[in-house]
Amino acid sequence: MADQPQESLPTSKVARAARFAKTGFKVGANYVQHYAKKAVGADSPMADLHQANAAELYGTLSEMKGSVLKVAQMLAMEKNLLPPAYAEQFRQAQYQTPPLSGPLVVKAFRDAFGHSPSEVFDEFEPNARQAASIGQVHFARKMGKDLAVKVQYPGVGASIRSDIAMVKPVALRVMGLKEETLRPYIAEVEARLLEETDYKLELSRGQSVAAKCGHLPHLQFPTYYPALSAARILTMDWLPGQHLQEFMAGSPSQEVRNQLGQALWDFYQYQLRELRQLHADPHPGNFLFSLTDGGTVGVLDFGCVKDVPLLEQQQFLALLAPETLADPDRLAALLTAAGVLRPTDAPALREMYLRTLTQSLGLVGRPFRQETFNFGDPSYLKSLYALGDDLMQDQDLRQQREPRGSAHFVYLNRTYVGLFSLLTELGAVVRTKYDA
Repeated sequence: MADQPQESLPTSKVARAARFAKTGFKVGANYVQHYAKKAVGADSPMADLHQANAAELYGTLSEMKGSVLKVAQMLAMEKNLLPPAYAEQFRQAQYQTPPLSGPLVVKAFRDAFGHSPSEVFDEFEPNARQAASIGQVHFARKMGKDLAVKVQYPGVGASIRSDIAMVKPVALRVMGLKEETLRPYIAEVEARLLEETDYKLELSRGQSVAAKCGHLPHLQFPTYYPALSAARILTMDWLPGQHLQEFMAGSPSQEVRNQLGQALWDFYQYQLRELRQLHADPHPGNFLFSLTDGGTVGVLDFGCVKDVPLLEQQQFLALLAPETLADPDRLAALLTAAGVLRPTDAPALREMYLRTLTQSLGLVGRPFRQETFNFGDPSYLKSLYALGDDLMQDQDLRQQREPRGSAHFVYLNRTYVGLFSLLTELGAVVRTKYDA
């Protein structure tokens, strides 16, 4: 837990915009200082500039919390998008950010229940055990049960739309895109972020997914307590286990890692294929790992759940199917149906998309085309990173900056990026063939 609890949180549009602008000035000053040193022949490595700017930006995002910090958390999962200094700083959002102070937590309880936390629970730790982008988690006890109590930061839900409006012009300039081309994708992200602030929705989804997936082996889901929950407070069982980095530091056996990886793979396959509903925030902070029964995964945080329409589910699975890559005409037909290829595309543009996606699907879809896959093979991860680097350097692709395809694929892709990253960190060998 951070040593310095946060006493206040900028919640108004003006306060958040002012805080963001202040950081922009500081980042700009860092650039001026960097190039001034170079102009007089002093050594000023670009890595130092990235480190200073990343620390400044992360400090601001941690203070603002909410959607801007959530986006940083998402970017940390996309390892090829950010310089290492930014990726390392933003990765902290997956585990720990400065928590709110005790008085702000008490106020949240009084607003929700008319009572302080110590009056609602038999025991309540005022210091948060974890603090992340949308809320922080406290340990509590009631009627002999160990409980996790998630308290949402004030003003998070109300600030999402204004935060996106504030950041969007900067992002559009950096990416060289027009707002109308990104509108459906921004709307998709905004909708999911708004859902994450609805703790009543998270409670019902957590109960529903646990009931539907309870038969899957080596998974554990918390029980939720509606009477101890509210719009900004969510109470559930305190699950045993450790976060991934801490768990891996104990050098678990390959058998344990395989069992944990298999549990995660089966969980996501079942969700996609049978439920058409995904726990779409698979970063390491949302899972707990233990040695129970040879390896058990505790699944946390159902704030971000993606309902996958039937058409997009069928397209996603068809694009990953082995027969698709073996048949260029089938691939072209699927990409046309998905809105990636268009009848008006010039032949060179069409060829560029086909070449790029054949290469990408060949590598990213490899686990789906084998009965068993070793995610611990360092050559596979190296190939994925190299592919990302190659695509970012592809001049034809960089010139074609218009996003294409269904906005529903934003969170489908994000989910599997996160899952692959988890399985790679586990070094797990899993049976990937799906048996209905």
